[in-house]
Amino acid sequence: MNATSSSPLAVLRLAFFALAFALLGGVIGWYWQGRHMEQVVHDYVLANPEILPQAMENLRKREDAKQLAGVSADLKKPFPGAVLGNPEGKVTLVEFSDFACTFCRQSEAEVAALIQANPDLKVVIRQLPILSPASADAARMGLAAARQGRYAAYHHAMYAGGRPDAASIAAAARTAGLDMARAQKDIADPEVAAEIDRNLEYARKLGFEGTPSWVIGDEIHAGAVGGEVLAAAVKKARG
Repeated sequence: MNATSSSPLAVLRLAFFALAFALLGGVIGWYWQGRHMEQVVHDYVLANPEILPQAMENLRKREDAKQLAGVSADLKKPFPGAVLGNPEGKVTLVEFSDFACTFCRQSEAEVAALIQANPDLKVVIRQLPILSPASADAARMGLAAARQGRYAAYHHAMYAGGRPDAASIAAAARTAGLDMARAQKDIADPEVAAEIDRNLEYARKLGFEGTPSWVIGDEIHAGAVGGEVLAAAVKKARG
């Protein structure tokens, strides 16, 4: 062995290259191990596709929980009187609706059937007038009707009539038996406007872009999901 090969510098170089090769080997091993595990998971999912619905359901539950965090309790507190079904019900279904919404109109019979089948169901109606300027007029009259204890009658009359306009709103108010002088005062109350603003903010937080939209228990549903889905959610919320 000559003096050069046995010098401290040569030994240091040799150690450096040994360490570099060891690290490189580790990286390559980690890479191939990762690829192997990825393939194992891929093959398992293909062989057991029945796990996918459960995985998607678990993901949906986590996302719903995130969106409901901090607002769930407030959502269940209705504007005074804006309730269908049992006002003291133990199970609460929250519906975001717009009187100009065709799908809300179609869902009314399904909600009525749920109320009939579930005496302990409280349906909190949150006005979300997003489809037309007349939607907001109809919503404000609805809140005025709620203050007179006539919300359900007004709600049904609005959906039984045509799309919201001055004539259909006035007709629904008359059918519901509202004191119109009092209703006009309530419509102008800033708290009525504040309630609609709150509902718009709730909808934004929950990711609702249309009506009807629903919250029941820990579940969020958007759109006209149908009576069966709502009935299942009611049953699950009851526990």
